[in-house]
Formats: sequence, C-alpha cells, structure tokens
Amino acid sequence: MNHGRNYPLLLASQFLSAFGDNAILAVIVGQLTRLQKSGAITEEALRSRSAMYTMLLFVPYILLAPLAGFLNDRYAKTSWLIGGNAVKLLGTAVCAVSLWGGEVWQIPGYLIVGIGSCLYGPAKYGILPEILPSERLVKANGTVELLTLMAIIVGAVGGAAMVDRLTLPLCFAALLGVFGLSLCLNLAMSKTRGNPAIQLVESLAGFAGHFLDLFRNSRLARVLVGTGLFWVCGAAMKVNFQAWGLNVLGLGTNLQVSLLGLWLSVGVMAGSMLAGHLHRVGDLTWTRRYGFLLVLTLSLIGTVEFVPWLKGTTTVGGLTLFPWVTLLLIAAGFAAGLFLIPLNASLQAESDSTKLGKTIAVQNLIDNIGMLLAGGLVAACVKSREWTGVPISAGQVFFVLAGMVLLVLLWLRFPVRKEAQP
Repeated sequence: MNHGRNYPLLLASQFLSAFGDNAILAVIVGQLTRLQKSGAITEEALRSRSAMYTMLLFVPYILLAPLAGFLNDRYAKTSWLIGGNAVKLLGTAVCAVSLWGGEVWQIPGYLIVGIGSCLYGPAKYGILPEILPSERLVKANGTVELLTLMAIIVGAVGGAAMVDRLTLPLCFAALLGVFGLSLCLNLAMSKTRGNPAIQLVESLAGFAGHFLDLFRNSRLARVLVGTGLFWVCGAAMKVNFQAWGLNVLGLGTNLQVSLLGLWLSVGVMAGSMLAGHLHRVGDLTWTRRYGFLLVLTLSLIGTVEFVPWLKGTTTVGGLTLFPWVTLLLIAAGFAAGLFLIPLNASLQAESDSTKLGKTIAVQNLIDNIGMLLAGGLVAACVKSREWTGVPISAGQVFFVLAGMVLLVLLWLRFPVRKEAQP
C-alpha cells in the first residue's frame, strides 16, 4: 500500500491536534481570569482551579500510558491517530455542555481530552518508521518535535486570544473545528498494519521490567529524575503564571498572561539549541551548574513581587510588556534548556538501543508524574494559609520552586559513565 501521503497528513494533523490540546486549556482557564477580575472568585480560588485543570491532563498519561503503548503496538497506528482525535472531539463536546449545564462539565470534558492525547501520543512517533525510509527518520522526528513545540506555543497564545475576544460558544465551536479537521486528515491517511502477536500481559510486563532496569542503573536513574525535574519547573511556572500575572504584574487579559509562557519557551528553545553545540553526548559535567543557574533565575523572578523597578513597563502594539520580567523568563528558560538537552541525549545514547521505545515511554511517564506533582506543588502553596497559617503568594511560589530544585540538585550527582571509567 502507498503511504507516501501519510507523512504530510501526519504533520498537519499533529500540529492541529497539539494546538487544540493547548488552546482548550487556555479557554477553560481563561474563564477564571474574567471571574476573578469581576470579583466572582478569589485569587486563591483562581490558583487552585487553575492547578486542578492543568493536573487533569496528566492523570491519563500516568494511569494509561502502558495501555496506550500496547494498543498502538498491537493495532494500526493510523487507527489510534483517528481514535485519539475522536476522543478529544468528544471531550471538547462535553466541555461545551458547560454552556448550559455549568462549569462542572469542563472537568470531565478536559479529562476526556487528556485520555485522547494519551492514546494519540505514541502513534505520532511510532508511525514514522512505518511510513518513511530509515534515512529520513532522524529529520522526521525533529520535524514532528518542532511542529509540536510550535503548536504548544501558538495554541496557548491563540486560546488566550480566543477567550479574550470571542464568546464562549464561538470558542468551543472553533476548538471542535480544530479537532474535527485533524480527525479528517487522519481519516485521509492510508491505513498501516498492526501486530496481532503482541499480547497485553507481555507488553505491560516488558514495560515494568524495563522501568526497573533503568532505575537500577544509578546514572540513568538520575538522568530520568533530572528530565522530570525540568518538567516540574516548566509546569509549575506555567500553572502559576495566571495568578502571578494578574495579581503581581497587574496584567489585564489572558493574551498578556500567555506571553509569559511564550518568553519562557523562547528561552528553552535557545538553550536547547546552544546545548547541542556545547556538549558531546554523555557529557553531564555542566548539567548541575545549569540547574543552579535555573535556581538563581527562579529566585530573581520571585523578587519581582517586592522590587518595583523590575515591574517597569513599555507598550508595543497595544500590549503591555515588562522588559526586566521578559529577560528573567527568557534566562530561566535558557538555563532549563541547557539543563535538559544533555540529559535527553545521555538517556538515548546510554540505554539499551534495542529498547529505546520503552525507554522513551518510561521517560514520558516520569515527566508526566513530574508535571502532575508540579500542579500539586502550586495547589499546596495555595492551601498553605489553611494548613499552616502562613500564606504563600503567587510570587513566593517561585521561591518555593527554587528551593525544591536546589534540594534535588544537591542529590543529583551523576556517576561517571561506565564506558568512560579507567
């Protein structure tokens, strides 16, 4: 069967699907901005609900990741591209029921979208060896990764702009259109083959066994903890940006809040690109130093709440920008990118090459657990007044995050790679 058209269809579908994943969260959380500015909810309620919605996406990835891997190995990956987007479409429709049934419908709706993302995720990479020659795989993986990152950024900003400028019915209609178009592109793909010989019990046992093998290797275990730490930081910062932007910086729209995440992402991309030029594969000698630089930038971001001149503004095209805050966010992302890329390269180079797919699956599981913990960290900071009598503001969350990263870094000493030992 000719699969020549599958690759461009996959790229277009993946961009739309990832755009929708991030835009729908921006639309859901963006409603909280209106509620707080109107006085309908408190700052603490905004922070708690924002953390809760963000955490919902990661629950399916943790609970269903091994099952999703099995389904994508046993059955045609084109079927799970279709199935994942169909589930996302269903979840968006459930969210839209909130127009008549109240906000409570957005909770199960967004959880269903997360299930769809979990089912869709393994197929977008796993299908590449089935539709492309081996010499194109490295470039194709990079292209999918770049498109996904672009879709995350554009989706977050686009969703924020939608909820600011459109009515809620139009927002959900647009999201249904995005996921629907992505689904149509999947339906246009030539069907790939499955592998009926793969059994559920053996697949789950293989995943669990490889998980334990990786963590028995003290160096690779620390590498996995390090990549998880990166995602803890990224998720915690983005969850906290809404309350921080509204109540510390005094931002007035969801679009302006979304730009905070944009500057962070710009820094991550710059740091990631530079890391590839600075370090050979397996060279982790500078990794902890980049982590300490991240601790410093997080601490400086935390001081914005208490240092008035750091909140100096300028206006560009009707948008209020904070030059010093922007520089700090780019610097934090830059340090995080330098920290992450050597860890990713070491994990891929030093783990069993015949089980690289399982290694990436384990890494994805750890990263998603980290992002779930990040939401829990922000929620715990919100509840600190109730639990301890000591309130932790949105700005002070960055100090808490910096302290946690510092503690992990003090433990995160990477053993010398066995092949490099005398």
